[in-house]
Amino acid sequence: MKPLDDATGGIDERSTERMHFRAKPHVKRAIQRAAALSGVDDSVFTMNAAYRQAMETIAAHESTALLAVDHEAFFSAIENPPEPEPKLREAFERHGRTIVSR
Repeated sequence: MKPLDDATGGIDERSTERMHFRAKPHVKRAIQRAAALSGVDDSVFTMNAAYRQAMETIAAHESTALLAVDHEAFFSAIENPPEPEPKLREAFERHGRTIVSR
């Protein structure tokens, strides 16, 4: 039996929020079996799996990784940006005419 690495157990908050969802019977049985094999109940197992996936998804969307070969081109473009193309200028002008900022 592989013990569960509890990703949510170290969070110093009370569990006050509820989440409701339905599962297909096959999926529910698989989760319950995996939870039992890990020595936890199905809610702990499901919450940990969902939390880990949530953190991976957030990290993937909040970071950008560049290959070494791309570093020079990227930082060069930031330090020496090219002049905007006419279509970009038109888009900014159209945005200024049509979008109201508050």
